[in-house]
Order: sequence, then C-alpha cells, then structure tokens
Amino acid sequence: MTPFWQATLAVLGGLALLWVILVLILWVEQRRHPGGASLRDLLRLAPDVVRLLKRLATDRTVSIGVRIWLGVLLVYLVSPIDLIPDFIPVLGYADDALVVAIALRFAVQRAGRDAVEHHWPGTPEGLAAILRLAGLSGL
Repeated sequence: MTPFWQATLAVLGGLALLWVILVLILWVEQRRHPGGASLRDLLRLAPDVVRLLKRLATDRTVSIGVRIWLGVLLVYLVSPIDLIPDFIPVLGYADDALVVAIALRFAVQRAGRDAVEHHWPGTPEGLAAILRLAGLSGL
C-alpha cells in the first residue's frame, strides 16, 4: 500500500474513532438523564455537530472570540502536532476527542443558547444533548 493510502486510511480511521468517542461521551451523559436522546440520535450527532460548528464559525453575529476558538480547533485537528501523537492506538485520537468536547462546550456556552438553537441542523433530542453537555440545559 502506498504512503498516500496509508495516510488516508489513518485519517479516516481517526475521524471514525473521534466520532465513536464523541458518541460514547454523549451516551454516558444521556444515561444520567432519562428520556434524553436515543443511541440512534447520538449516532447522527457528529455530522450535526460539525455543521453546527461550521455555521457558528461563519455567523458574523457570533462573537469574534468564539469564531477564533473554532478556527484554532480546526487548525489543531488538521495539524500533525498533537498532545498525544495519533500513531499511539486509541490514546492518539482520544486526546483529539477530548479537545473537541472542550472546544464544543466553550463555543456553545460563549455563543449562547439562542445562536445554538438557531444554527442547530439536527433533532430536538440532539440539541438537548449538546446543550446539556455545554451546561446550558437548565437555562
């Protein structure tokens, strides 16, 4: 296999692992709150979160600090320099998932509930899970 395809498969595998870790984090959070999103909703959540972050990053009404934070997150994720190198099985991508969860929480809290609700492309249950993860569910 050529180095190009090895790198491509590694990136795709890393993205899949990030998605699984995000779903697991949200699933654990949902188990604490009965009646929340189902596992099926959580599986759909990663693409919805990506669209949410893109919409927040391009919305001029969202503060510049939030948009810069989202830009830094994107640079971190595409950068070959990580807290834990990606070639280390599981842990290499787990740090990326942790950074994404922290950045998501920060961005959602700073952008505010109204902006998140306005830009959310998914189900109401998924939105509730994201708001709960960001600590905005009780507001």
